[in-house]
Amino acid sequence: MKPIGTVDKFSFLNACQLMRWHFHPIGFEATMDAPKSMVARLFDRATGETMIAIAGIPCATSMSTGEVARIIQAVEDELESFVPPMAWQA
Repeated sequence: MKPIGTVDKFSFLNACQLMRWHFHPIGFEATMDAPKSMVARLFDRATGETMIAIAGIPCATSMSTGEVARIIQAVEDELESFVPPMAWQA
């Protein structure tokens, strides 16, 4: 049995899987671009077209549930403030 107060940690790959599930049906992928930051990309699964890419998101190779939630919130905030080009609005 785990002692009270332990925090579950996810590897970067498992954290990315949680984020994929969260953003489904939109495609999600992430890569570490530095030892403590990542690039996240949301894309249309049918066409592969990138909807939004965000670089420099702070992360680690091992993350808690709260850290994963913070990344999801940062991506959602960025997506909310995104204004699509006029060509997409037609």
